[in-house]
Amino acid sequence: MKRRNWKPIIATLALVLALAPGTGVAQDEGKKAGDYPDEVTLFKNVNIFDGVSEKLMTGYDVMVVDNKIHKIAKDIPTSGSYEVEVTTREERRVNVPSDWAPAGYTITLKDGDLKTETKQVKVNVIEGGGRTMTPGFIDNHVHLALAGPTIPAHEVQNTWEDIAVNAVTMAEMYLMQGFTTVRDAGGQNAGFQRAIDAGLIKGPRIYPSAAFIGPRGGHSDFQPFTGQPGKDGQMAYLNLGREADGVDAILKAARNNFRQGASQLKVMQSGGVTSAFDPWEMDAYTDAELKAVVDVANAFGSYAMAHSYRKPLMIKALNAGIKSLEHGFGYDCEVGELMKEKGAYITTNLTAFDPGLLDIPAVRDVPSSFRKAKSAQKEFAGYLDNMRECPVKRGFQVDCVGTAVACNIQIAYEKHLGAEFFGNHTTLVSLTSVGGEIAAMTGDFKNPYPEGKLGVIEEGAYADILVIDGNPLEDISVIGTGEKWFGAEPRPVSPETIRIIMKDGKFYKNTLN
Repeated sequence: MKRRNWKPIIATLALVLALAPGTGVAQDEGKKAGDYPDEVTLFKNVNIFDGVSEKLMTGYDVMVVDNKIHKIAKDIPTSGSYEVEVTTREERRVNVPSDWAPAGYTITLKDGDLKTETKQVKVNVIEGGGRTMTPGFIDNHVHLALAGPTIPAHEVQNTWEDIAVNAVTMAEMYLMQGFTTVRDAGGQNAGFQRAIDAGLIKGPRIYPSAAFIGPRGGHSDFQPFTGQPGKDGQMAYLNLGREADGVDAILKAARNNFRQGASQLKVMQSGGVTSAFDPWEMDAYTDAELKAVVDVANAFGSYAMAHSYRKPLMIKALNAGIKSLEHGFGYDCEVGELMKEKGAYITTNLTAFDPGLLDIPAVRDVPSSFRKAKSAQKEFAGYLDNMRECPVKRGFQVDCVGTAVACNIQIAYEKHLGAEFFGNHTTLVSLTSVGGEIAAMTGDFKNPYPEGKLGVIEEGAYADILVIDGNPLEDISVIGTGEKWFGAEPRPVSPETIRIIMKDGKFYKNTLN
């Protein structure tokens, strides 16, 4: 889907919408009638969860113009007209008649005595019937390109075709589960993002990190046992994962990631569970090496996130300038205070606290990973109580590696656990506005979607919208949760209760009309 710049158009309409009957001045030069969108969407009678508030805004109408939320008000009319006077000066005067209404309208443009153009704009009215409108969901830690059954299989089994097909099916699955944005936490360059934005495949907005960066023998080293130091394996060839030791190598890898379309950087500061050579407890990078990642991110006006498990490493990462702690199972109140001081975020895959974690093929079928998972579960037992006692801005993440069918089940279970551990409202905020704030940290240059907010329902935000049966603040199941992970039946392509999925002003699901 090609992204078009409707900024001058939307600026004009925004002025009209904001004014009472009278005259105002827009900043843009005049446009022809043909430059205005042919259709607007008007949602009638919806109860709004705006991504932040603890209560729904009841009985509102929401108008979408092109790809933005343009007006939120009660009883927006469905017909009317207005005219635009176009002058040769650097201003445009908009004369709004008293009977003007913001939808089903006629645009009349006048340029002195030279010409008058008229265009009728169609209104697509969606009767909400008191259903709940929410922002599209955001998963802050996905690996769309990492197909199963185990991570090391990428080096010896999976071809680029396997990886591409898995990524395409994962992207469509995420979108149909209501996720209109994902942050890829390692493994994707900008190719899938470009394909989705061009309309070649269906999927959410993607904030790619390109190759995750880590040291030899760390959590980004998935070469076979006989792999040689300094020799690229398949994951490095495809820029899925990058082995980088020393400041110079890290600088080169980080800069290359931005060149490959990354919007932020991902560094493997801790060891991991599903990697073969590293203890999960390891401190993988020196202060200078960690700072090198942050320096490159800052140079591009963006930020870096860190795969970080233990408390001492989380503190080290925050002091180095890391803005997003991934997993963060060693979290406690001291970490929380430092996060607030530094303006940082955390995303945690709550499914890691399920005893069934040991049955995941990537863990169960790799002896070293199985041993590590058992010891890690004991170490991180205090996370939930600490997060309840000292809450911070926590984004939703699933961190699923595998097939779309399996990840669909895990996503539903992650939603369920979020509500069970922290409540419905906190879970919905983690799924929406917190993710939008994380996305915005990529800055003006590296943010692939800089023209509006994500994760909120407010005027000027991107029109990434869900309409849902029921009230998720009261019943979280209506967003498509699952109370079972291992042994669960495959889930539907899209939850029946999610009636509308709109991304960037386009409908990808609409079972209301």
